Amino acid sequence: MVKHIVFFKLEDNSLENCEQVKQRLLTLKEHIDVLKNIEVGINFAQEDRAYDLALLTDFNSKEDLDIYAKHPFHQDIISFIKTVALTSKVVDYKY
Repeated sequence: MVKHIVFFKLEDNSLENCEQVKQRLLTLKEHIDVLKNIEVGINFAQEDRAYDLALLTDFNSKEDLDIYAKHPFHQDIISFIKTVALTSKVVDYKY
């Protein structure tokens, strides 16, 4: 199995905006069949180093993660995220 984690720092990190971004990210599951599990969390920590959202996804293999990365629906989500996020960080690992 492969875990793909992305942290997002949003330009507008209001709870309402974070919730809207979360709901949009959750739509990935219904459009991409290689995506086995998805979780999106809104951060409540107030530290300077904190990010606003965490996306956690699971795949059967690195090949499935590559399919996900190139999927047109995922590419549309990335285009949207680029309009609302200041920065992001990623971690991918096998487990």
